[in-house]
Amino acid sequence: IVGGKGLGLQVMSKIGVDVPPGFTLTTPLCQVYQKENDLPAAVWSGVRENVERIERDMGKKFGSRDNPLLFSCRSGAAMSMPGMMDTVLNIGLNDETVEGLAKATDNPRFAWDSYRRLLDMFGEVVLGIPHEDFEKRFDKVKENANAKSDVDLTVDELKILCDEYKQVYKEQNQYFPADPYEQLHACVKAVFGSWMSPRAV
Repeated sequence: IVGGKGLGLQVMSKIGVDVPPGFTLTTPLCQVYQKENDLPAAVWSGVRENVERIERDMGKKFGSRDNPLLFSCRSGAAMSMPGMMDTVLNIGLNDETVEGLAKATDNPRFAWDSYRRLLDMFGEVVLGIPHEDFEKRFDKVKENANAKSDVDLTVDELKILCDEYKQVYKEQNQYFPADPYEQLHACVKAVFGSWMSPRAV
C-alpha cells in the first residue's frame, strides 16, 4: 500500500542505508481522491505533522529564509510505471528561500538551478502549462548567453531564466504560489490526479 518507491525506501532504511526522512501517502488514497477530487482533512493534517517531524529530524525549516527544507512529491504504484505518473522536485523554493538555500549550501548556482526546475515542473505538472513554453524561454537565455546547455549558464543567467519562466506563468494567466505549503498541497493533488492520466492508464 506504500507503492514501489515507498517500499524500496523502507527496505533500504531497514538494512541501514542512510535514507533521508520522508513520508508516504498510501495507494488506497488514490481511490478516495478520484471520488472526491481531494483528500480528507485528516490526511492534510497528517501531511503537516509529518513535515514538522522532518523539520525536527533535519534541523531545517520548510519555508525558511536561512536553511530551507525542501520536498519532492513522487508517485508510486504496486508495479513500476516509469514516466507514467508525475513528479515535482524542490518544493518549498521561492524568491526568498532560494537565497537561503544558496547560503546554506554555499552554492548559489545549485540553488537557482533548483528553483528554475521547480518553476518548470510546477508549471507543467500542476498547472498544465505546455513544457514547450518553458523550453522556448530556456533556448532564448542559452542563445543570449552563448551557452550550449544548462550547465554552461552562470548564476546570473539562471536568475534571468527564472524571471523568464515567471513570464510564462503570466502569459498563461497562471500563478506560482510562494507559500511552501500551498506548493506542497497543489503538488500532492497533481500527483494523485496523474493516477488516471492517459500515460498511466
